[in-house]
Amino acid sequence: MSEGRVIGVIDPFTNGATGTVLLPGSKSITNRAVLCAALAEGRSTLDGVLFADDTEAMIEAVTALGAVVRVNRGKRRLIIDGIGGRHISHSQAAGEPIVVHARSSGTTARFVLPVVAALGGRWLLDGDPQLRARPQDDLLAAQRSLGVTVRELGEHGCLPIEITSSGADETAMLRHVRIRADTSSQFATGLLLAGPLRDGIHVEIDPAFDTVSRPYIDMTVEVMKAFGANVVVPSEDRFVVTEGQYRAANYPIEPDASAASYVFAAAALCGGKVRVEGLGSHSIQGDVRFAEVLGEMGADVTVSDEAITVGAPPSGALQAGSFDLRDFSDTAQTLAAVAAFAEGTTSIGGIGFIRRKETDRIANTAAELAKRGVDTVAELDGITVRANPFALRAGLVDCHGDHRMAMAMSLIGLRVAGIDIDDPDCVAKTFPDFFDVIEALRGSPEPVAEPQVQVIAIDGPAASGKSSVARAVAGELGMDYLDTGAMYRAVAWAALGAGVGLDDLAAVASIARNAEIEISSVSDAQRVTVDGDDATAAIRSAEVDRCVSVVAANPQVRWVLTRRQRDWAIRVGGGVMEGRDIGSVVFPDAVVKVFLTASPRIRATRRLAQQRARQEAIDSEDLITALTDQLSERDRLDSARADSPLRVASRAVIVDTSELSEAEAVETIAALYRRAAGLIGPIRPSLVQGR
Repeated sequence: MSEGRVIGVIDPFTNGATGTVLLPGSKSITNRAVLCAALAEGRSTLDGVLFADDTEAMIEAVTALGAVVRVNRGKRRLIIDGIGGRHISHSQAAGEPIVVHARSSGTTARFVLPVVAALGGRWLLDGDPQLRARPQDDLLAAQRSLGVTVRELGEHGCLPIEITSSGADETAMLRHVRIRADTSSQFATGLLLAGPLRDGIHVEIDPAFDTVSRPYIDMTVEVMKAFGANVVVPSEDRFVVTEGQYRAANYPIEPDASAASYVFAAAALCGGKVRVEGLGSHSIQGDVRFAEVLGEMGADVTVSDEAITVGAPPSGALQAGSFDLRDFSDTAQTLAAVAAFAEGTTSIGGIGFIRRKETDRIANTAAELAKRGVDTVAELDGITVRANPFALRAGLVDCHGDHRMAMAMSLIGLRVAGIDIDDPDCVAKTFPDFFDVIEALRGSPEPVAEPQVQVIAIDGPAASGKSSVARAVAGELGMDYLDTGAMYRAVAWAALGAGVGLDDLAAVASIARNAEIEISSVSDAQRVTVDGDDATAAIRSAEVDRCVSVVAANPQVRWVLTRRQRDWAIRVGGGVMEGRDIGSVVFPDAVVKVFLTASPRIRATRRLAQQRARQEAIDSEDLITALTDQLSERDRLDSARADSPLRVASRAVIVDTSELSEAEAVETIAALYRRAAGLIGPIRPSLVQGR
């Protein structure tokens, strides 16, 4: 990695996501309002403005049109003296072009192009390389149909573009334009926004092609009306702007609903409750529907006129589903990240057009999730996510220069330790304070009420290193340690020794009830005795390895041993407990819940090393493959059992040890505990150089 590279480090949440969030204004509303105010007669005041790269591009563009803009960032306010819709003179049309640089803002380019064509004169519209690659064909064809001279200076249908026009013909009859909206609704919006400059326009959406993001066109109509434009919608696909100019207005801008999707998702994934004020049932933004999607997945969602509140699912687990996000596609990547933790297979459809956004948002989102261990398929029109939290992996996310990729994949890092974000600064395009806003949601440590005890619960699949890591964590923090898996192994070993069939549930449960199982620490190691016999080594045999999952699936055995585990924690005053259901069943209110995992092959390699140490196996590629298959099958059995199945508990942080040393895993878990217990202050998602 090159020196000086900036990477965002995401610290997982352990105490939920909680708070009332002050979000920036809607980018989509801001850019529409700025342009309408700039074209109006008189002085407008916009409050709640978003200041981000995309909106800064629009502010620069309207100053090029001749508007005067006064900026108050502290109050999130713009005061704009508009140009009154005045047209450019013919002499100006013959001179050097006026340059408008839209940076990487698609809304700026697609809204301003029809406006400057209607104003007349000679203009050069350009943008950053990312924007130059985005298609403008349909919008250019519409302008040519209106008599505008449009010339691409680079690739066909793309920026940079020179626009030459004598302005709107005031004697002409109402113009009629038919345009496709299957690539972007922004083309139709641009034509509508320029309508008052042409003394009216009739925009028809071509019904032969499915319209995408329709709520954004409705938003355009509402903003235009707020600035005095006369807009009639006689049918679903027809919009008529009649004679009349924009008028100055004082206009409040709603919080950004796309930005809200990330904080809502944080609450649904991490627990707690997050409230966003200023968004509610009367919002003009289609993206507020993302809260409904979370509600359908089981999250606790409350929508009032003026606010939306989202909390974790009361059942403890999000459920997968099938969702059409055609009308609010900016939340598709957020939903894909959430789906990585939902039970089942989630289908996200209706979004094929987002392949032509800042990046191919379907292919690249699927690729980045796959790198994190998520079974994801990029479909022609969407994304399919088959959740398997056991498989989630730490690592570096390539944002592909896409601000929404950075924000969505950061959500993975709230539940998975070790997620880093490449190029975190790209969030400045629409949400510059994203990391600060997310960090402000980090739940504070809650006082521990008696008789609750301080427990660190470490769950995970077989051979994930739970025993050795948990023991080391206990040593690091000066706490007691209990290997709950050793209890099940002890019962399995005793049942085998007694010749009891493991399918005789009652007999095995009787052994669990009556056997004297003692687990104690001797010289920093655990000693296990069963009815006075030392079984420390015997319970780690390959034979017990093969049988213990059957014993652990016995509900009567689990009932007995769960109570023994709780009694132990209360007796010693808390400690580090590891097993397969400590955080979900035994101690669901543990101070910190960790799901320790690794890839099946890594776990097989570790298990083989244990067997070699006991001289029960020799190193063999075939044996590693066989052990990998055996562990995968055990994962399936453990996660599918009827009683206390192996799950990633709610609020649990997934710690992937595939590429971690034991010392690194211990330090990760110890740091999580110290933050959760309030022993150190919360660490902000940081930026590191050269990592």
